[in-house]
Amino acid sequence: MSSLIVVHAEFDATWPFAADHWHSRWQAEGPTRFVRLRRDDRRTLGEVLGEAASGVEGGAGGETGAVTRAAVLGVPVTPSCLDVLPTVREAVILDPYRPALTPEVEARLAARGVELYRQQSEGFWGQSVAEFALALTLCALRGIPQQYRAMLESHEVWGRYSAARNRGPGQRGAQFSDDVRFTHGTLAGKRVRVAGAGNIGSRYASFAHSLGAEVAAWDPYAPEPSFHRAGARRIWRLEELVQDAEIFAPMLPLTEQTRGLVTAQHMDALPKGCLVVLATRAGICDMAALRRRVLADEVALAADVFDMEPLPLDDPLLGRENVVHTPHLAGRTRDANIAWVEMLLAQFRRGPAAGG
Repeated sequence: MSSLIVVHAEFDATWPFAADHWHSRWQAEGPTRFVRLRRDDRRTLGEVLGEAASGVEGGAGGETGAVTRAAVLGVPVTPSCLDVLPTVREAVILDPYRPALTPEVEARLAARGVELYRQQSEGFWGQSVAEFALALTLCALRGIPQQYRAMLESHEVWGRYSAARNRGPGQRGAQFSDDVRFTHGTLAGKRVRVAGAGNIGSRYASFAHSLGAEVAAWDPYAPEPSFHRAGARRIWRLEELVQDAEIFAPMLPLTEQTRGLVTAQHMDALPKGCLVVLATRAGICDMAALRRRVLADEVALAADVFDMEPLPLDDPLLGRENVVHTPHLAGRTRDANIAWVEMLLAQFRRGPAAGG
């Protein structure tokens, strides 16, 4: 069993740990040829490999053999490219931002009996995004980024909340810096409402539940066990979900069906002081309505995704006391890279049968 991996630098820019992890896994199983293209290299797979692509060089031993499985990551594949890989029986051919295969190439692969494996779900970064969303939530509840920034600007923050300067009952006082206008303090005991019970939403719900929150979730497509595993009470109508939310986390993927699913009416129904957590895609919400409420200091926002990316430096959301913001980086961990590879590797055959 011999393997081939060809990766373009633009793919590495999206998944910087994926190709090398893939290489190490296949190299441990047998001879593997690994080719990495520079960013300015626009050759097709066939042009890269040439006639020698039907044999691979194994690591230190220098063994050769017919390629039976291939991973082509971000490199163009045309019908003629398949001629240089006549023995391939299994393949992953992916591009992070555009269709990797034409219908003609797919048809030729199918006619040759090549099994083509695809990403089955987005579960590979579910844990990374859900953990990041939890971190955003905790940061917003305690105003951690705001206090960090204040410490850099002045010593005033150290004395601001001393007993001698207490503003009075129910206000900021000694060692108490939470913003009482918005949901604050511990996650325990809070009414957390999650739209979406998939790979990300169910994890976030389970984290909140484990920390003592009262969690409810809405997702018309998720099976009943998703709610039980997450420790979330199922809500059947989105308009009901938002009515009593102290923390509202819309955690759906962005599709044609979900775009704008959380409407202005839903946003306006959120109780005053609610914390909104955005970690999947901003487009699932009516962002104009959310912006209006945030800028009016009616709700707080903890967000990794926005309606404009990158946000202009003069965007009014930036630097506000009721906003925690990060630049769309929740999912891109090394762990997510490895999970993405492992999800694809699991589909390949194991052992002698992989040779055909």
